[in-house]
Amino acid sequence: MPTTSELERLLREAALRVTRSRLAVLSAVHEHPHADTDSVLVAVRRDVGDVSHQAVYDGLAALTAAGLVRRIQPMGSVARYEARIGDNHHHLVCRSCGGIVDVDCAVGEAPCLTPSDGAGYEIDEAEVIYWGRCPACAAARDQQLSEENRNEERNSRA
Repeated sequence: MPTTSELERLLREAALRVTRSRLAVLSAVHEHPHADTDSVLVAVRRDVGDVSHQAVYDGLAALTAAGLVRRIQPMGSVARYEARIGDNHHHLVCRSCGGIVDVDCAVGEAPCLTPSDGAGYEIDEAEVIYWGRCPACAAARDQQLSEENRNEERNSRA
């Protein structure tokens, strides 16, 4: 987690004015990877007191536009924000609990930026989202299926 002075430097280097709310928003995104706007709002209010939803939205928009945070929005989910930027990483999303984790590029460096047919596009980013179940949800589902199978066996014997 960057210090306050490091966050201030990041804002200045991005030509953004350093404000309490921007610092708090940037800090919250660093502390809570893949947080949605409401989670960022709660963290910011905990740090600086009363801040409007609009101030957080504006802060996230400015930080995203400046390239200090990345906005992701998996299908069926609200927008999420993260401070891990510029490395072309991807995400694993749990279909059950909605948890999100980072995963490095599927083929190492940036070769995953090279599609089989680029159709003439100048490609500068690849966004890959892997879907499945996290270990905890997979184990819970396996346990549920085992219980259902045992119940079906009992019912078929009766």
